[in-house]
Amino acid sequence: MSEPIRILSTRPLEDQLCLRAKEAGIVLDILPFIETRRVTHEGLGDHIRALALKPLLAVFTSMNAVSAVADWLRSPHAGEDRGQDLRPGGPFGETGIAPWDIYSIGAATAKLVGTYFGKERIVGTAESASALADRILADTIGKGQSKEVFFFCGDLRRDELPEKLRQASIKVNELTVYETLPVHRLVDIDYDGIVFFSPSAVHSFFATNTVRAATVIFAIGQTTAETIRGYSPNELVISKTADKESLIRQVIDHY
Repeated sequence: MSEPIRILSTRPLEDQLCLRAKEAGIVLDILPFIETRRVTHEGLGDHIRALALKPLLAVFTSMNAVSAVADWLRSPHAGEDRGQDLRPGGPFGETGIAPWDIYSIGAATAKLVGTYFGKERIVGTAESASALADRILADTIGKGQSKEVFFFCGDLRRDELPEKLRQASIKVNELTVYETLPVHRLVDIDYDGIVFFSPSAVHSFFATNTVRAATVIFAIGQTTAETIRGYSPNELVISKTADKESLIRQVIDHY
C-alpha cells in the first residue's frame, strides 16, 4: 500500500475540507504560523459604531477585518458577549447593521461581508487588493461616487490599495481593527506540499524553516504567491479563486 500524500496547511481548515482530502488519499496536517487579535481599545469601538450610523464607502481586504468590525458592532464594550444580531431589527434598527456601500476582496471575504452586512451592501469585488482599487477608481470616475473611503484593515496590510487610491486623490481613512502576530515553529517533516493563505504566514514559516526541492507550494492568491517566490523557487500552484475550498480542491486535483 502506497504512503498517503502529506500536506501542511499553515492555517486552520474546516473538518469537511480535511475529510475531502482524506478521501482522496491526502493527509492534511494543520499547523498555524500566524495568530490574529482584534484591536480592543474603546476609542476604536466608539468610532466604528459612530460610522455605522452613516452612509459611506467601506473597503475590506481580509476576513479578519470583517469579523473584527462585526464584533465591535455586536458588543458595546471590548470583551463583552458579542451575540447580538447584526441584521435588520438588531441593535441598529430596521435598516440593519450599517448603511454602507462595501467593496470586498475575494470570494471568501465577500461571503463573510454578505453574512454580516447583507449581500445587497456589496457594490464591488476583485481577486486582489490592487484590482479592487482599480474597481473603486472605475466606479468613482464613472459613477460619481464619493471620493472618500474607509479601509478596515490589519496592522500588516499591504500598500497597493491605499496608495493607488491616494494617487487618484481619493481620501483613504485607515482603521486598523486587528493585529497579526507571527507564530514561529520548526517543521521537521518533509511534506509533499505546503499550503499558504497569507503573506504573513509565508514570512513566519520561512523565518525558521526551509523546504526540500520536491515540495510543492500552494498559494491562495497572487499576493501570497509573490511573497513565496521571494523565499523559494519551488513549484508553485496558485488558487483559481481566493478561498480555502478552491485552494484545497486544487491540492486534491494536483495529486
